Amino acid sequence: MRYFRYAVLAFLTLALVVFAVANRAAVEVKALPAGLAGLFGVDASAQVPLFVVLFAGAAAGLAIGFLWEWLREHKHRKAASRTSREVTRLERELAVMRDSTTTPARDEVVAILDRKAG
Repeated sequence: MRYFRYAVLAFLTLALVVFAVANRAAVEVKALPAGLAGLFGVDASAQVPLFVVLFAGAAAGLAIGFLWEWLREHKHRKAASRTSREVTRLERELAVMRDSTTTPARDEVVAILDRKAG
């Protein structure tokens, strides 16, 4: 199974390299449309290879998706944390109760024997 995973990763890497080589022509990327750039007096643009734009878009999409899921699952993580704390508290309480029920039972027996002897 490990070799299959390596083969898939090698194929994916090769496909991405071939895609990058095929799309290495420079394109102009602008921060704002021409109308807004003229209005604000800012013309931020850069010449970058097309594959950089595509890979950056894919990476940004993955990052936004991971962040979205992390925020969406917050309530589940919070409930699991609360449940874990409650279980820990109840386990401690149970241990204290077990200790307290065994110790006084021996003391009560000794007290009864002392009363009968006396």
